[in-house]
Amino acid sequence: MTATISAPEAHRLLASGAALLIDVREPDEFRARHIPYAASMPLGSLPALLADADLPADRLLIFQCQKGTRGGRACALAEQVVGDRVRNLDGGIEAWAAAGLPVAGAGAPRVSIFRQVQMIVGLLVLAGTLAGLAGFVPGFYAAGFFGFMLAFAGGSGWCGLGMALQRMPWNRVAA
Repeated sequence: MTATISAPEAHRLLASGAALLIDVREPDEFRARHIPYAASMPLGSLPALLADADLPADRLLIFQCQKGTRGGRACALAEQVVGDRVRNLDGGIEAWAAAGLPVAGAGAPRVSIFRQVQMIVGLLVLAGTLAGLAGFVPGFYAAGFFGFMLAFAGGSGWCGLGMALQRMPWNRVAA
């Protein structure tokens, strides 16, 4: 199990130069709000980035996400490459901000793009399933299609709906 580190302790280590902070959230999440010390390495790209990165051998690697779950997965991946000098920021950026530590960014949409995609596709699958149960058989095909596309987005990292949602006025972040 990966060790965690509190936000104040992580801040102390980062300020002293004893640690490196890696944000494993998606690029739109990072742009919206991030910890000033953080380097952006999205979780989906992390194995390739870790293999290619010239990580300092004398510094602790602290992984951070929104609440801590993705950070824990990143730690598990990183331990295979760098050993036990990894920590997960306990509570992620939310705990960091709650501790009164500095955050930067252009501001976040009220609901993340990721969650918007989940809500829309979930409702489309539900509607297709209900239509199928009501006797409109193509509804089952539509539900299957949307389920497949959600799985494809998760596996490939490409999500057309997410890209379209980024362009919507309610998701634009101030420059």
